[in-house]
Amino acid sequence: MPSADPTADASTAVPATADVDAGAGSNARLDADSDVDSSTGAEPDPAAESGGSGHGEDTMDLRLPDELLALIADEVSDSHGARRPDEGTAEPSVSTAASREGSGLSVDSDLPTEDDLLDRVADWGPAETPVGVFHLVPVRIERDLPLISRWMNDPAAAAFWKLSGPQNVTEDHVRSQLAGDGRSVPCIGVLDGTPMSYWEIYRADLDPLARHYPARPHDTGIHLLIGAVADRGRGLGGLLLRAVADLVLAQRPSCARVIAEPDIRNTPSIAAFLTAGFRFSAEVDLPDKRAALMARDRSLRHFL
Repeated sequence: MPSADPTADASTAVPATADVDAGAGSNARLDADSDVDSSTGAEPDPAAESGGSGHGEDTMDLRLPDELLALIADEVSDSHGARRPDEGTAEPSVSTAASREGSGLSVDSDLPTEDDLLDRVADWGPAETPVGVFHLVPVRIERDLPLISRWMNDPAAAAFWKLSGPQNVTEDHVRSQLAGDGRSVPCIGVLDGTPMSYWEIYRADLDPLARHYPARPHDTGIHLLIGAVADRGRGLGGLLLRAVADLVLAQRPSCARVIAEPDIRNTPSIAAFLTAGFRFSAEVDLPDKRAALMARDRSLRHFL
């Protein structure tokens, strides 16, 4: 994923980007603009969050996403679908029952589908902001690619997203998002009817990013690039990041936090996240950058 987007800053526009190869449905960059911690809808267990060491929720949280537990459960069944005798009997919260018919595998309907991994971003609706009405509109290649490619070729964005060059460079990246199973949704940000930013909303707990921090089920990540140079340096980054993080928390009741991982060098981007009510959680080493792990918590959203 791209590193923090220089165009998403709080007062100095910084493209909010995420610069880590986030496999979660995108080879999306873990570049700072888009990191969100979303947890399960339930209140976190204090003991689990402290890891028993008193260092708080970010020290160690070893709970695996329900979807991953489901896959593990299937792997440990034998070729006839029978559970191995040495397996524990505890059942994960998501049903892992699977029946094999012929050579196909039908997964229990309780497991997430492509449409509900992110609770249908296309249906989230508008967000009222101090600068106008904002919409997230899922990307359509034929309509949006030229605009996104032009934004990616701006030097400030290219430094972190690393998608400059011919249009097919951006196209390959966006198509990789669209070709996934719905765990990453690329969007155009439309402010008062004008397309002005590129976003990636993704399941951080199902992304390679989850290997680098104590992920919790339904953590949701954000990557942001403010496109037009004229829109940068006006504080739009912080306002829009807050609006989108609030949208995530409102539309995804199972998500307890929104995550972002800007490049640690991208000071304006980090400032935008802080302005948007995110807190600095830790520094993490990602495959292509050292990032500042930022989180906006559901429980703190009315205070920050």
